[in-house]
Amino acid sequence: MKVLITAPPLKGPGMPQLGQNRQFQWFDNCSAIYPVVPAYAATMLKQVGYNVHWLDAIVEGKSYAEFKSYFKKLSPDLTTFETKTPVIEQHWKIIDNLKKINPKCKVVLFGDHVTAIPKESFKHSKVDYVLTGGDYDFLLVNLCNHLSRKEKLEPGIYYRKGRRILSTGKFKLNHNLNSLPFINRELTKWENYAYDNGNYRSLPGTYTMAGRDCWWHKCTFCSWPTLYPRFRVRKPELLVEEIKHLVNNYGVREVMDDTGTFPVGLWLKKFCKLMIKSGLNRKVRINCNMRFGKLKQEDYKLMRKAGFRFLLFGLESANQKTLNRLNKGIKVNDIISGCEWAKKAGLNPHITCMIGYPWESYKDAENTISLAKKLFNNGWVDTLQATIVIPYPGAPLYKECKKKDLLVYNGYSQWKYYDMRRNVMKSELSEEQIKAFTRELYKAFFSLRYVIRKFLEIRGIDDIKFIMRGVKQVFKHLTDFGG
Repeated sequence: MKVLITAPPLKGPGMPQLGQNRQFQWFDNCSAIYPVVPAYAATMLKQVGYNVHWLDAIVEGKSYAEFKSYFKKLSPDLTTFETKTPVIEQHWKIIDNLKKINPKCKVVLFGDHVTAIPKESFKHSKVDYVLTGGDYDFLLVNLCNHLSRKEKLEPGIYYRKGRRILSTGKFKLNHNLNSLPFINRELTKWENYAYDNGNYRSLPGTYTMAGRDCWWHKCTFCSWPTLYPRFRVRKPELLVEEIKHLVNNYGVREVMDDTGTFPVGLWLKKFCKLMIKSGLNRKVRINCNMRFGKLKQEDYKLMRKAGFRFLLFGLESANQKTLNRLNKGIKVNDIISGCEWAKKAGLNPHITCMIGYPWESYKDAENTISLAKKLFNNGWVDTLQATIVIPYPGAPLYKECKKKDLLVYNGYSQWKYYDMRRNVMKSELSEEQIKAFTRELYKAFFSLRYVIRKFLEIRGIDDIKFIMRGVKQVFKHLTDFGG
């Protein structure tokens, strides 16, 4: 059985941030994020004997004509790709085109949008299967085994039977993550993702995932609890062994672990001690997503000793009422102390904030930008990001907005607007005001104070190259929001 795992080319105002993203945005600059779960799927299918092919036409810069030519020549028995809300309509058209080229090929969709609204894609395209939940690597192996070896389908799969759309039931996150193999990096062309990524200071870099997905998993704006309503994690020993494998076999110098929130508590302490004992803390830098309000100063110091460098925090808002409504489970003071402690430990904190909440006033949005700039100018964070908040289907915020008639755009003909460049919720702020706030935040990178601080932090050629890449990205982000 010949299987194609792909990312078809898409039309839009830049490069789509599709795979491995909790949110979606078109970037004017190239930012290649290694899609870990599809890479696991490719690896496991290869291990059990399937003829697996990998084509990320977005990262490889393939035209749509080139993509169709490749598909026609390969003639796969099954092809699959991830979809998200703003590009679902494009994917429906692509599916129908692929079915014209090869009617016998089974087409499979997965991702948070089709998990939230699984039957929609059957109505608007000729898709054959939809995999729901976040363990679509395991489900894809099961589906292929079903088609070629008559294995019983697991829960979480939607399919056609005549004119009816049937389901095997609610997906179950009961797969053993400790059974996952090391990803076949050659098969999945890891080098295509190893350089054009703003998170990396030292190149080449790559991604891992210790867990699926966030141990908090309660934020109302986030779409990934739709995929992972409960948190599971691999043993820390396995992540250390994987990092060792990446360093020794591929020369990886920086690893971004893209678990929604990196494990904490005893798991984190054990992982750090293993990194130090192995000596890997001197060979590679670790980046991860983290939450405020959980770690203390001594935790950040241990992480720095273990090789951690970059921590990505979701600030989201400086207004306590918004943090409460988003169910963030933190106080504004947790944000300030967390950034200060992490920076004093020698780490590089990065914060994300969002503008455009329907209940926030102009002053509320101003408070968020002011706090972010304060943290930045004080040197407690190294980089920051601002985006427009989008309520994705499946997220509690979407359900709230739909119930209270707060959506400006909604439904299959308007999903394209859910791309974090446009305000899709009714708000006191105009769209231009929202975009102006995001531009103002990015302009903080050009303050004399920040420039001097970055100059003094230079320790080698990696730092110089990193700063140059960062400046380029800031200019691109300004254009992302009309700057």
